[in-house]
Amino acid sequence: MTELQSFGDWMVGVQSTMEHALASFLPSPAETPARLHEAMRYAVLDGGKRVRPLLVFAAGDLFDADAATLARAAAAVEMVHAYSLVHDDMPCMDDDELRRGKPTVHVKYDEATALLVGDALQSQAFLVLSEGGRHEDAARTVAMLRLLAYASGSVGMCGGQAIDLASVGLDLSLRELEQMHRLKTGALLRASVLLGALAGKTLGQDETAALDAYASAVGLAFQVVDDVLDATADSATLGKTAGKDAADNKPTYVSILGLEQSKALAEQLRIDAHKALMPFGEKARRLREIADLIVQRKA
Repeated sequence: MTELQSFGDWMVGVQSTMEHALASFLPSPAETPARLHEAMRYAVLDGGKRVRPLLVFAAGDLFDADAATLARAAAAVEMVHAYSLVHDDMPCMDDDELRRGKPTVHVKYDEATALLVGDALQSQAFLVLSEGGRHEDAARTVAMLRLLAYASGSVGMCGGQAIDLASVGLDLSLRELEQMHRLKTGALLRASVLLGALAGKTLGQDETAALDAYASAVGLAFQVVDDVLDATADSATLGKTAGKDAADNKPTYVSILGLEQSKALAEQLRIDAHKALMPFGEKARRLREIADLIVQRKA
């Protein structure tokens, strides 16, 4: 029997695949406008854990999805994520100078370029995803495009960011905080899981419900752990400015629940994620391992 590849080796393989895929899907800096294309590549390449692409590929494993289709779906969701970080770091939002261990785009270039980088990456994401399907899969490709658009917009990631900006200095309830993060962080993580699955087949109702439950758990867990790390780790470890949520008077899981209860919540969400995957058996191993990674990470 062939020994199953370790999670670490599998993760490094996906990350390497994505670095090459993203490099090929992004416009070349040799093309006009060169500075914009250079800044787009600066924002996306050589950085991050690629959690969203990992989720795409892990969900694709459930239904034996085509690797090329998965690469396009993963690149699209990562471009949307990268664009959101570029805009999130700008002075009009969180005003941060460090991302993924290097200067943020508006610091490296300028604010106008950063704004255009985000705009262009969003368009490039949908271009890449739209070109991935075969003719006979057109309906599924449209479903994937619709899913990513929904997760990125006012009832998804952008809506969550709007609530986040409006919540500075306010005392949110735990339920209100969870709703904000289900949109701001969870929507794109959910899209990653479902995009990977849809790359393999049209999903049934039970399959969608199970993957939704998993994505909901890991989406919240991701943000809970982010809040814990923001309160406990340093900037060098995080690759971004530590302690910024507290400094900006933002509501977090740590500010509402305290540090130890936040850690306990993250662990419960990890258990919930595992339970949600029970219908898929051993084929969901990678998704389980990603849930563990999200909760047990140190940066």
